[in-house]
Formats: sequence, structure tokens, C-alpha cells
Amino acid sequence: MAAAPAATFTVGSTGSLGQRGSSLPQSRSFGMKFNSQNPLKSFCGLKAMSSVRCESEFSFLGNKSGSALRASFTSKAQKENNQNFNYKLQPQASYKVAVLGAAGGIGQPLSLLIKMSPLVSDLHLYDIANVKGVAADISHCNTPSQVRDFTGASDLANCLNGVDVVVIPAGVPRKPGMTRDDLFNINAGIVRDLVSAVADNCPDAFIQIISNPVNSTVPIAAEVLKQKGVYDPKKLFGVTTLDVVRANTFVAQRKNLKLIDVDVPVVGGHAGITILPLLSKTRPSASFTDEEVEELTVRIQNAGTEVVEAKAGAGSATLSMAYAAARFVESSLRALDGDGDVYECSFVQSDLTDLPFFASRVKLGRKGIEALIPSDLQGLSDYEQKALEALKPELQASIEKGIAFAQKQAVTA
Repeated sequence: MAAAPAATFTVGSTGSLGQRGSSLPQSRSFGMKFNSQNPLKSFCGLKAMSSVRCESEFSFLGNKSGSALRASFTSKAQKENNQNFNYKLQPQASYKVAVLGAAGGIGQPLSLLIKMSPLVSDLHLYDIANVKGVAADISHCNTPSQVRDFTGASDLANCLNGVDVVVIPAGVPRKPGMTRDDLFNINAGIVRDLVSAVADNCPDAFIQIISNPVNSTVPIAAEVLKQKGVYDPKKLFGVTTLDVVRANTFVAQRKNLKLIDVDVPVVGGHAGITILPLLSKTRPSASFTDEEVEELTVRIQNAGTEVVEAKAGAGSATLSMAYAAARFVESSLRALDGDGDVYECSFVQSDLTDLPFFASRVKLGRKGIEALIPSDLQGLSDYEQKALEALKPELQASIEKGIAFAQKQAVTA
């Protein structure tokens, strides 16, 4: 009888690869293949061969971050036939994650990807409508986390009770001709109300803001948390990972590099010219002509518009955003779980520039941000230095707009 075909299952997360002589790790990708012969009953009914083989693939994990994955499992080895080892992998799912806006275009695929994480024990899905079906659908996936749905403001407190990580993709999407600022009046109020509920019910949680315009919604969240007396700048994040994902992809395509190896830090903000990919800091080292720098930078900055126009009114960059957000969530969970080598770019309260908030690479730990990484801003090219100065007025205005909105709402209340 013919052998059963191999089935591949990839566990996703962001990985960090430490390099000698380098002050920072490099994000890479890692895949875990399970060849379907013997049942691996301890992990969601997936099947695997008697040996587990790890190899580099396109996933969230770094190809030398096996330790990060293994930290999520309890491994037991037993000799078989004097040569083979049978590894029993038991996921240590122990973290609660809430997705606020789970029925939306980003929320649905994001919830599915988070459901795949071996570190998640409970996945709470919240929206103002249509979330029950999403939760029922995702709950059928044979991964460890238990899925619960919560509908409407009256159920929000129950959703947030005891949660470790809150991800907020709620809000209206961009449509053709819309800028992120066009979304402000609607999404600002949504973020304000949701963060207020987070402050009341799980103030110690990592709060990850996806709702645009991030350059304004993160400062709004900070002001709300301050008003509630629970603001911890180490635990508030604007998710800008999509800019890094796009930069890595476009650079790898342009320079014919193996995508798994490419790491491009992206700093500044999360809209238009405030997005600044630092191509001079690309790893592995790559040379770019002035024309390539200009073209790549503009494409990375306008990639969201590229998707909006391609979808012709049918949506925005929901799938790639969900992928990038899931990467950031997994990195956060690894940090909470004790991995000491987790780095991501994020829009956070910062003193790296004269702006109060700034996207840069940060080191994540159990208590949130352990360190901002200043080295990426050192030794910039002339193009990058000029672009950094050029983005500051626009980013400052967006930050101030968010702060003014939150403070005005507080006075009105």
C-alpha cells in the first residue's frame, strides 16, 4: 500500500536570530513539519512521524528560534528500535487573548491565526454584531484554545475579564480615496470606548492597537488610560508590523534575496511619509541605488493604498494586516512566556526622538517593553536622515490630534 502523503502544519510566530558582532537579533522564519503517519494525540489531533523535523520555511518564527518554539512545549524523548526517538509534544497553552472587532475584515483572519498559537488557552472574540458565527466557525479548528464569543457593550466586561493580551482591530476600513485621517472621527471614538473598558477590566494586559489612524489612536489610548489612572507605557503598542512585513517582502523581491533571511527595520509612524523603512540597515547587508531607495520607500509607504485600489472598493489590506498582527501577538505571548530574545518594531511612547510617540524596534519581556533600541537611528544615510526630519511635523500633528480628542472628550464627560 502506498505511503500516506506528508501533511505540513506550521506553527507561526516571530523569531529572533542573534548574530555575532551584531547588537540586534534578526527576525527570521521557522517551520515545523509533521509527516502524517503516527498520531500526535497530544497536539490537537495532528499526526506526525516518529521523528519531528524542523526546517526553515515561510512562517513567523526565526529559523534558529527552535528554543522559542520548544519553550511552548514540554518535550519527552523515548528511544525506539535503538535508533528512532518518539517526541511527545504537549503545548503549554496558558494565555488569554481578546480580539475586539473580531467579526471584521481584519478580525476574522486574525482570530483564526491566533487560534493556531500553542500558547493561547482562551480566545475571546468581541464585536457589536455577527461574532457568534465567527466564534463557532473558528472553534472547530483542532488547536488547544477555547473560543468564546461576546456581543455588544453589555458583554464587553465579561470578554475582558482576566485577559493577558487585548488586540483592537475594531473600526471602519479604508475605502478608495480615503486617507487614514478620514477615518479619525469614527475610529477615534471606538478606540476610546474600548480602551476605557480595558482599563476597567484588565488594566495589566498588553494593549495592541490596529485601528487606524494608529498615529492618533495610540495617543488616544494613552490619554484614556492616564485618565483612568492605569497607564503603563510599557504595555501599550501601535501595531506597525505590517510595514516591516511589506519592507521585507519588497526588498527580497527587488534584490532576489531569500525572504526568510531579510530584515528591514521600519521607524516613524504608520501612515504615508511617517513610515520610514531604514534600507541602509537591511540584513543581510544589501546595496541599493538612489533610485531603488526612492522606489522602495515610496512603495512601502503607499502599500496600503495599493491594496485598497486593487480591491476597487471591496476592502482594504485585511489579510496581510491580520498576518502581521498575528506575528506581533505571538511575539508578545513568547515574551510573556519568558523568551528573552523577542524584538519587534512598534509605535510606542518613546524618547528616541523629540516626538512623544515613535515607531522603532523594541525588546519585549514579561512586563512589556524592556528596552527601546536606539542603534537603528544611528548612522542613517543622508536620504533617511532627511526623511526622518521631514516626517516629524506630520507625525507630531497626528499625535497632538489624538491627545486633543481624548482630552476634549474627558472635559465634555
